[in-house]
Amino acid sequence: MWSFERSARAAFAGAIAALLAACGFHLRGQEQMLFETLYIPGNNPLVTELKRNVSAASKTRLVDRPGDAQAVFGFTQELREKVILSFNAAGRVSEYQLRYRVAFRVTDPKGARVYLPTSEIQLTRDMAYSDAQVLAKETEEALLYRDMQRDMVQQIMRRLVAAKPASVSIE
Repeated sequence: MWSFERSARAAFAGAIAALLAACGFHLRGQEQMLFETLYIPGNNPLVTELKRNVSAASKTRLVDRPGDAQAVFGFTQELREKVILSFNAAGRVSEYQLRYRVAFRVTDPKGARVYLPTSEIQLTRDMAYSDAQVLAKETEEALLYRDMQRDMVQQIMRRLVAAKPASVSIE
């Protein structure tokens, strides 16, 4: 019976692999970016996560100085907002919308060649609110912002992979 279970599992795993291969599925490998070296300034949580993703998911090497880089990633804006969406019958806030907006661009160190023109990504999450659960709602807000940050990094990574030179340097 033991060998039958093993062979049945192996056959099932083979069938799943064949189905996935037939539909075009493949594991995510390292992404190929246009530039071999990249400088990302700063050390806030967004930058740290972006650097970690670039290092892990691409062959692009991060450098410590802009002069050593083929491309320079620059944030032009990072903004978190909390906007009231609705009030309850007593006039108290019952729902918020959290907004996270990041604008960035990628150029060569001199700024003559633009690999990725200024782009902006805005993410939103709605959150119910209750005065009776202030501490829980503060924790939920922090978790939602952390989730938005992870989503933001993934969207930035997709744009970095798709970056192409927008202008030729004039010298």
